[in-house]
Amino acid sequence: MYLATHTYYSLRYGTMSPEKLVKKALKYGVKTLVLTDINTSMGIPDFVKECKKAGINPVAGIEFRNGDQHLFTGIARNNEGFRELNEFLSHHNISKEKIPAIAPRFNDVYVIYPFSDRPSEIKTTSLLRSSISQGRPDKKLHDFEFIGVRPKELTKLLSSEFSHKHSKLMVYYPVSFTQKDGYLLHTHLRAIDHNILLSQLKPEHLAESNEFFLPVDELLKLYSSYPEIVKNTEFLIRNSSIEFDKGYNKNKKTFTGSRYDDKLLLEKLALDGLKYRYSEENTEAKKRIKHELEIINSMGFSSYFLITWDIVRYSMSRGFYHVGRGSGANSIVAYCLRITDVDPIELDLYFERFINPKRSSPPDFDIDYSWKERDEVLDYIFKRYGSKHTALLGATSTFKGKSIIRELGKVYGLPKTEIDSLIANPDLDSNKNEITTKIFEIGLMMTGFPNLRSIHAGGVLISEKPITCYTALDMPPKGFQTTQWDMYIAEDMGFEKFDILSQRGIGHIKEAAQLIEENKKTRVDVHAIHDFKKDKEIKKLLRSGKTTGCFYVESPAMRGLLQKLKCDDYPSLVAASSIIRPGVARSGMMREYINRFHNPDNFEYLHPVMKEQLHETFGVMVYQEDVLKVCHHFAGLGLAEADVLRRAMSGKFRSKTEFKRIVDKFFMNCEKKGYSKELTNEVWRQIESFAGYSFSKAHSASYAVESFQSLYLKTYYPLEFMVAVINNFGGFYRTWVYVSEAQKYGAKINMPSVNLSKYKTSLNGSTIHLGFIHIQNLEKKTSFNILSERQQHGAFKSLDDFIERLRPGIEQLLILIRANAFHFTGKSKKELLWQAHMLLNPETKMKIMPLSMFKVTAREYSLPPLDQSKIEDAFDEIELIGFPVTLSWFDLLKTKFRGEIQAGNIIKYTGKKVKIVGLLVTVKYIKTKNKDWMHFGTFHDSRGDFFDTVHFAHSLKKYPFRGSGLYLILGKVVQEFGFPSIEVEKLAKLPLVNDPRYS
Repeated sequence: MYLATHTYYSLRYGTMSPEKLVKKALKYGVKTLVLTDINTSMGIPDFVKECKKAGINPVAGIEFRNGDQHLFTGIARNNEGFRELNEFLSHHNISKEKIPAIAPRFNDVYVIYPFSDRPSEIKTTSLLRSSISQGRPDKKLHDFEFIGVRPKELTKLLSSEFSHKHSKLMVYYPVSFTQKDGYLLHTHLRAIDHNILLSQLKPEHLAESNEFFLPVDELLKLYSSYPEIVKNTEFLIRNSSIEFDKGYNKNKKTFTGSRYDDKLLLEKLALDGLKYRYSEENTEAKKRIKHELEIINSMGFSSYFLITWDIVRYSMSRGFYHVGRGSGANSIVAYCLRITDVDPIELDLYFERFINPKRSSPPDFDIDYSWKERDEVLDYIFKRYGSKHTALLGATSTFKGKSIIRELGKVYGLPKTEIDSLIANPDLDSNKNEITTKIFEIGLMMTGFPNLRSIHAGGVLISEKPITCYTALDMPPKGFQTTQWDMYIAEDMGFEKFDILSQRGIGHIKEAAQLIEENKKTRVDVHAIHDFKKDKEIKKLLRSGKTTGCFYVESPAMRGLLQKLKCDDYPSLVAASSIIRPGVARSGMMREYINRFHNPDNFEYLHPVMKEQLHETFGVMVYQEDVLKVCHHFAGLGLAEADVLRRAMSGKFRSKTEFKRIVDKFFMNCEKKGYSKELTNEVWRQIESFAGYSFSKAHSASYAVESFQSLYLKTYYPLEFMVAVINNFGGFYRTWVYVSEAQKYGAKINMPSVNLSKYKTSLNGSTIHLGFIHIQNLEKKTSFNILSERQQHGAFKSLDDFIERLRPGIEQLLILIRANAFHFTGKSKKELLWQAHMLLNPETKMKIMPLSMFKVTAREYSLPPLDQSKIEDAFDEIELIGFPVTLSWFDLLKTKFRGEIQAGNIIKYTGKKVKIVGLLVTVKYIKTKNKDWMHFGTFHDSRGDFFDTVHFAHSLKKYPFRGSGLYLILGKVVQEFGFPSIEVEKLAKLPLVNDPRYS
């Protein structure tokens, strides 16, 4: 009887999860239930699953609205009807057309119009309406169309065209919330959705307050005088149902057109790749390829590999760089197909981590591209495999934490300052009142509710059947159609996603290679990884931790870890790439790993199983595989159960019930094996703190390959490399750090020039010209006009020439002058500023001649000498690009003191108190177990070398950081595994000289 129910997937409207909705329906004796979320079908898969568990017949539908206006509800008779509904909604989402008031002529869908808001065309005594706009030759209400009548509307039937004609009427009793507090929660969600105060809500914004379940017999009593309406409704639900064959592979089944041909093609490509990667005589590689191919074919994944190969083949034909990573890098077939650059034999990676019959989740390849090229790859995928079968994977952002308080604070009309205070200090007495109590009560109720649909970072689905068989599609600003549901539902339904991701690291590697060819006339092969791994100079750079700009190894924490490990080879870097993840450090096992790494014969394993399974990592769980090994061999969990545990801890598995069952089994098995509680708890502590952050070994290996590419470029072509890093804006640090690094390698840094600079930073020999992109408030249009004019008609000869050719606005011209972009004229900035005002100021300007075929010589004006100091230039630079170029930050200090020591010899002072002046680079904030704050600072000394500081809570209370700038630091030098830092006692921000521009 319930033809219109809503879950919380009716975003900012519904108040129940599909699970809760079905439980309520079961409680009230419902046998068939229709889910009709508003303008979405994203909840249908979960709804169907819950209904099947409860023994309820599920029916899929969608309630179509334009804003708050309810147009009609579509109810699918079957899966084909569900596809029709999804296609109709997708069309309007993608085209951005409004949904029409009259439904199209569906084949397997029932359409129900609301009685009170039915279109005017239906409100005729003859049930006729004009349907010309719908392209209908007949004008009658179609067989699939009905009118839904609420109980309160029954009395109106007598005075309507339906007084004696009930054949087109249906029971319409929507369900949107539970009786208890449901309507209250609903009103708050609606106010959030409309971005208005609760007091501003209007009836049309809201559901009716009685939209909750009634026992079925009670509902039928309301319609007891209208048996035909009940009969019509029973007919509809008796003839409607939906079912998904969950777990069955929904991906495109073949690449060539047949599974057999896919098998043959994949085998040929793998053996061709064997010659490229190894040699035909390599029996170990050949044996492993044969083993993998058998598993791939038996599990029906040949097309999955071939489609990934096709994507990579296309991108390589375009000259795009890529990195294949994730668990897919365990596969030698993927390595031979050049999907990945990780040799699984070299690192003893086992294929079953990627694909095995026991694994609880399907495999996926992660393919990274430059942020500049990813969209072109996606465009190829959509055009190659067709828009009917291809979509980006959606994601769902939920209401959580501070965002809930902020949203609810707004609907209660609280000022921003009060909301900020409530978030920062909820326990203050001043923050405790009737309104804040209600905010926290409602906030708790809506925690975890879906809030917005968004896009997964890189997931792409390529389906065998049209994608609309499973979901409606959205069209985000990105320009590629996107599923309404997320990765969890995709996986549950049997999709294997292709992750096509973007990262800045690949961009700087490719751009560095191009710059080397332009600047050095040398072509480099950044894929010669085997050579890089053996190179002594690269190893030396890695061991030193001087890795600024290098992919994944440049952060202060990673720089410190490299030096503590004295890391200078590929296997150590692979381990370091996973050890650096938060969980290992938090559990204390990172320090333990370093200790065991340096003292492999001087520690005890926690248990013999650890020695047997984790000897390569000295008994420490470093990779995701290690978690699986410990859960399986130590605690006796099945491999599938161990994988569920790992994924749940990583936030990639939703079933809390299943997770709890496996956790309970872990402890129960350990007790049966006779382990002490202390041992079991310690092993679990390590698993719990680590599993959610760990990488698979193959993933770490892929990152290490990219790190070695960066290290090679920095070792032998540092200036080209640093310019590429600056231009890709994706490093760990701000631009000035990379500019400083380039200076250390001998670069001369020039401010942007209208005659020499490009939009991005460029390199000529050892001279770096900063790009126009770095000048704050310089419009992109102005930058490109300069470049276009210069390319067409040559360099600018003077300020007059520039003004005459470009006709810039006065504001843009003044920015360029202050940025020293007219340095070539030989005139000071002050002279140029005077000249600019004379030429362009509306009050005083000379009339610029119209553009002419003949060059008019500009009149010269004499001005008294106008001096411009370097300090003035430096302050201009700070204002315009964020850092000084003419001078260093240290040159601007009032004090001449630079410290008693320098960063390079800091370790010699271990155990001693020192004073040093540092330019703040970055701060890391850590909350201790005691809920105190610790800060880890990173600074540059006056030579541009890094040093690190530790700030405990007692020091921070008296001597906190006060923003970016230069600091005088007093503290004791400590060292751990040869890596020095300063435990800070006192910290004082140092003043700069007065800005002469304003003094």
